Amino acid sequence: MSNHETPMVRPKRKKVWVDYLVQFRWVWVIFLVLPMSLALYMFMYLDQVRSQRKSYKQLQNEHKKNVIKAIKRLKERNPSKDGLVCTARKPWVTVGMRNVDYKRAMRFEVDLSSFRNILEIDHQRMIAICEPLVKMGQITRATVPMNLALAVVPELDDLTVGGLINGSGLEGSSHLYGLFSDIVVAYEIILADGRVVRATKDNEYSDLFYAIPWSQGTLGLLTCAEIKLIPIKEYMKLTYKPVQGNISDLTKGYIDSFAPEFGDTDSENVPDFVETLIYSPSEAVCMTGKYASKEEAKMNWTKINNIGWWFKPWFYQHAQRALKKGEFVEYIPTREYYHRHTRSFFWESKLILPFADQWWFRFLLGWTMPPKIPLLKVAQTEAMKNYYHDMHVLQDLLVPLYKVSDALEWAHREMEVYPIWVCPHKLYNHPYKTMVSPEPGFAQHRRQGDTKDAQMYTDIGLYYAPGSVLRGEVFDGSDAVRRMETWLIENHGFETQYAVSELSEKDFWRMFDGELYEKCRVKYGAVGNFMSVYYKSKKGRKTEKEVQEALEIPCRSANGLVHSYQ
Repeated sequence: MSNHETPMVRPKRKKVWVDYLVQFRWVWVIFLVLPMSLALYMFMYLDQVRSQRKSYKQLQNEHKKNVIKAIKRLKERNPSKDGLVCTARKPWVTVGMRNVDYKRAMRFEVDLSSFRNILEIDHQRMIAICEPLVKMGQITRATVPMNLALAVVPELDDLTVGGLINGSGLEGSSHLYGLFSDIVVAYEIILADGRVVRATKDNEYSDLFYAIPWSQGTLGLLTCAEIKLIPIKEYMKLTYKPVQGNISDLTKGYIDSFAPEFGDTDSENVPDFVETLIYSPSEAVCMTGKYASKEEAKMNWTKINNIGWWFKPWFYQHAQRALKKGEFVEYIPTREYYHRHTRSFFWESKLILPFADQWWFRFLLGWTMPPKIPLLKVAQTEAMKNYYHDMHVLQDLLVPLYKVSDALEWAHREMEVYPIWVCPHKLYNHPYKTMVSPEPGFAQHRRQGDTKDAQMYTDIGLYYAPGSVLRGEVFDGSDAVRRMETWLIENHGFETQYAVSELSEKDFWRMFDGELYEKCRVKYGAVGNFMSVYYKSKKGRKTEKEVQEALEIPCRSANGLVHSYQ
């Protein structure tokens, strides 16, 4: 499309009391949530420091004891009385802004809260061995001083290894390495019968290895993952390039910033990091990064920008300067670059604290940011939860690279959410057909960005209040999500499972391929013991029928659990 379509015209909406509750929520955020967040951050930081003082051998011995405890707890379950197995983690603890409801069904909880340590940084094998509750900020704090990092480092500090594997995760390096799950080389998982297995892509559990990503913890209890490390340098040399025009022009600028011709693997022509922020239907800033040494950065010391300082402008607003300033280059300390969107939750903090981006707030209280998402969620009333469900968009659309322009046109017309985060990622053609896979025959088209073993996809991140809501117009969030999901199914796209979904079970399995997943559910005893991924992923309040259906799946006997972990 050469010109962007006009957003849908909607009638004005009459304000109700919850609108004012949301409008002035900054009061309790400042005086309650921010102080509690700071205290929680300090507690977690000290816990990580305590963990780092232990040797890898000590941590590995603790891990083995915790696995045995989890198996013993699993053995206590009576399938006919205790419901389906899930973790004891509270639903509001998840980082996603949406509240989940899957634990309303009768359930048997296994406490995995102790699985939060980095068990080893293996320099020889170039892997990090991590428990599922290890956070991205925790990993970069440990690895970056060694000039090492995970091949894919999602931006927000509090995202966990387990969430990024069982759900989905990607970052600006995903055009090289794929999704977060693609950099995992082995999983340790407790199956329903109590066995602890190590699944890799080439051992006897290879089918399980490929079925675990996107399964939402419904095949077993993940206790450990071995994740690929890469060598890095101290700085990221970041180039900001403004693009203006219509949506087709913005898309072309984005694709040309990183995507080589089909099959071109010359790393010199491909940046280490790629990210584009679209600020309006006619303005975007494309950013490409290359790792740079400390010596190179010091030679260009006037271009060094420590964006991690609390008083600095939020990153997305800093990048927007390129629209007026023109193309420019900066050197950013690598760890600060990795977590560039943490302080502002991309741009969601603008809705939570409208003045938090102002210079006076950044100097006075910027060091208390960001508020912890779990604390924001636990303090919400039911009316506020419903408001966010209907009046807010929090979605990641994974679409083929060549369909990005159409997707952006659709998003502008239907949702009108800006800024938009645009980030490419490889979608590999695995030996097993996983829940998300490339379009059939994609390699025959030889499109820009694709390779023989992977199709280039793009994450289109929509995180904000729609333009119609900001103008005081009617907006039906559930209906908009349903239309979005229909568009994705028709265009071989996917939605990430942390976000709100209105998919019926039939449409869920039209979007995701369930053949391998269902085979592994049966083969490894998950049926009748763990919730289904559809039930667990469907956000919003479950109907009584859905709750009952989740419990009525025939239970497999859990007798004879095996203590196979030595």
